[in-house]
Amino acid sequence: MSLQVEKLEKNMAKLTIEVPAGDFEKALQSAYNKQKKNISVPGFRKGKVPRQMVEKMYGPEIFYDDAANELIPKAYEEEVKNSDLEIVSRPVIDLEQVQKGEAFIFTAEVALKPEVTLGEYKGLEVDAVSVEVTPEEVDEKVKEEAEKNARTITVEDRGVANGDDVILDFDGYVDGEAFEGGKGENYPLTIGSGSFIPGFEEQLVGAEPEKEVEVKVTFPEDYHAEELKGRDAVFKCTVHEIKTKEIPEIDDEFASEVSDFDTLDEYKEDLKVKIKEQKEKDAREQKEDQAVEKAVANASMEIPDAMVDEQVRMMVNEFAQNLQYQGLSLEQYGQITGMTKEKMEEEMRPQAVKRIESRLVLEAVVKAENIEASEEKFEEEIKKMAENYRMEADKLKELMGEEELKHMKMDIAVQEAITLLADNAVEK
Repeated sequence: MSLQVEKLEKNMAKLTIEVPAGDFEKALQSAYNKQKKNISVPGFRKGKVPRQMVEKMYGPEIFYDDAANELIPKAYEEEVKNSDLEIVSRPVIDLEQVQKGEAFIFTAEVALKPEVTLGEYKGLEVDAVSVEVTPEEVDEKVKEEAEKNARTITVEDRGVANGDDVILDFDGYVDGEAFEGGKGENYPLTIGSGSFIPGFEEQLVGAEPEKEVEVKVTFPEDYHAEELKGRDAVFKCTVHEIKTKEIPEIDDEFASEVSDFDTLDEYKEDLKVKIKEQKEKDAREQKEDQAVEKAVANASMEIPDAMVDEQVRMMVNEFAQNLQYQGLSLEQYGQITGMTKEKMEEEMRPQAVKRIESRLVLEAVVKAENIEASEEKFEEEIKKMAENYRMEADKLKELMGEEELKHMKMDIAVQEAITLLADNAVEK
């Protein structure tokens, strides 16, 4: 086999791969062997028709597609592996020569990893972020914990108040006529949540259990049901049940119940430490993000569209997998939100470009600074992965291919590059 590489514009390349005639003949024979059991010709038993007879009747082209499908992946993978090309997209295949007795020739158009010209990446100015913790922030955290520990009680001595959880029936009418989707029974609603049409929940405030109230609203102009847009409606509502949250008193007893401390002051001091730790972590991440963004802005590179397409495809797949964990398919998500796959890809494209630029610049910093993943950090990462998969670390390494291990070491080195950029950044 042979490989010719033609460099195109914007880091694209056209690979011409030639497979010897003998290998093409073997692929044709393999295609015949797979198909012969389905071929019927008068005078021959099914599956026993000689290849020469089949080609005479239907032409040798009958086996070309199967032979090509067998040859192309193997030939492409072998030639790329033996080359020094860094390909970052799926190949676009074209057949150049498919003729029995001749060499099999095809082309593959691919994107090549762009060269990066680094600009300034040390001593970059980033915004200083305060990590001081105010008493108000601690009090807010205590309040959040109190609300988490609130107990729900049924209210019987008053009407509906903002923040209450209610169970209600409702019937909606437009011009005196009931409309589709306007009826609900034993419907749970939190007053003030904004779940219903603007003005609906506010008019339920003060409603008493089992007493019908009329709620008058106007459907928004952008309402999803065309026939209801901008229309006035009346809902006859009956609240059956009112529930509210009873928040515990914030004192030493509360602190001892929600923490390992005996007093509220001790609990608050512990919260202050934890809030500061989180702030420091967030500040560090912000510093890293800013340093990387500025290093990218100072660098130059030309990213091929096919590389962006590949990144977008990966991001859509990641999103689809996350949806599956929630019991949704991408199609169902689209039906619910009105989001098409094409629109999703378009919206993800800027983020895809940002991911590519950041990775390329960081890999360039790794190269410029001769950063290598230490064996200690590599083993540490393998151990973490092994624990996630519930298997032995050595067994995991055996199962991982050479490319996977190489990619993991680069990931570690890239993280070291991020640390280097942040450590050398100047806060202003």
